[in-house]
Amino acid sequence: MTGFAESLALYFERRMARIFLLGIISGFPWVLIGSSLSLWLQEDGLSRGTIGWAGLIFGVYAFNFLWAPLIDRIRLPWLSERLGHRRAWIVTLQAVILVCLVLWSTVEPTANLAGVVAIGLVIAIASATQDITIDALRIEQIGRTEGESMAAGAATAVVGWWTGYKLGGIVALETAQAFENAGVEDYWQATFLVLGVVVVLCNIGLAFVRESTAAERIAAQAADDERIASRLAVTGPLGRAAAWLGGTVVGPLMSFFRQNGFAIAIAVLGFIFLFKIGEAFLGRMSVIFYKEIGFTKSDIALYSKGLGWVTTVTFTVIGGLFAIRIGLVRAMFVSGIAMALTNLLFAVLAWAGKSEALFAAAVVMDDLTSSFATVTFVAFISMLVDRTYTATQYALLASIGTAGRTLFAASSGELVDWLEGDWGTFFVITTLMVIPSLICLFAIRAKLRDMLAGARVRLFGKEAEAAPEGAA
Repeated sequence: MTGFAESLALYFERRMARIFLLGIISGFPWVLIGSSLSLWLQEDGLSRGTIGWAGLIFGVYAFNFLWAPLIDRIRLPWLSERLGHRRAWIVTLQAVILVCLVLWSTVEPTANLAGVVAIGLVIAIASATQDITIDALRIEQIGRTEGESMAAGAATAVVGWWTGYKLGGIVALETAQAFENAGVEDYWQATFLVLGVVVVLCNIGLAFVRESTAAERIAAQAADDERIASRLAVTGPLGRAAAWLGGTVVGPLMSFFRQNGFAIAIAVLGFIFLFKIGEAFLGRMSVIFYKEIGFTKSDIALYSKGLGWVTTVTFTVIGGLFAIRIGLVRAMFVSGIAMALTNLLFAVLAWAGKSEALFAAAVVMDDLTSSFATVTFVAFISMLVDRTYTATQYALLASIGTAGRTLFAASSGELVDWLEGDWGTFFVITTLMVIPSLICLFAIRAKLRDMLAGARVRLFGKEAEAAPEGAA
């Protein structure tokens, strides 16, 4: 049984610093298309419903698994040879985000809402695509059978993501406030140019992230291509092309269902889809709620971003340790219930009116439970992937989770309007949304035990033997 000191020591390994940076790069774009875009639209006079539906651009995160096989297989000319397969893709997509920020600095939402949303959509596509390779690079920093290190790595990645999101949010909000106070008319447009500097700094930091050779992965993929080619009974260039396409698109799915079994695979996908819907409803409207009850951008930056970041970092690390000690599945039950109940604090804030003490308490508890839920969730799905198709399988699982959050949460603004601005009732409804996912998890707990008993990870609070090479 791993002691507390040994578990804590996992966080101080050099590879965890690299995972932390990858998390920052992954989290920062959400500042752009999340809180920054929402406030930009709101301060330009657009309705809650419009802002809610504009959030549909997050839907691309739910579908990035569709092109993940191409990201897993296609090597970029010149860049891949010099930077590595994964890093070449990240640098290219960061460049796309930088160009979009420059374009955003030239448009007005009221005059060209379609243009603003279209640029936001491109940022979302670039961000969702870079997440494919960031998650793969993160998972590949850790060995196949290092279950406890995977949990620590998941916690570190979540800390990095929230650091990019929260501290990036502070930079965005405080910069916008400073420009507004200085009398800059298009203060959000000027802010986006400043945020472009953050993108450049992320790319500089990426140079310190090592990438292992892709030879083993390429060989395994080629072996799958050969098996598919032999079944197709097609030879020559056409046969090789068909085999490559089949291996790229079908291979990762076949591997996931073959490795886990059809029934357990479907059940796991159902749980992943439902788990964070309530949190997404709250998150999509939270900034609008804060503004409507009287908090300024600086207040939001201090409490929701600054204080929230400290809380998230602290409790993500603690949550990772807790998950290692009691097991991932048990941790998901505990964190799911706590995450939902925390939404009731926002209902109390809505009913009580503007209160900095209640605001701080709600933000702290929300970030505490959300970070705990996220780290257990990320560690869980990271353990399920086959390293032959790391990017594709992780993108598939993460996309399914995002699909539930994005597709349902797009109607969050409409729900508030339907409730005639009754924020308290809205938050109570979000509390109940976690129940279906926990029922699903409870139904498959025994199957999860059988499926993952071979992995050396404390899923149910007890140690198992090391998994065979290639097992999830």
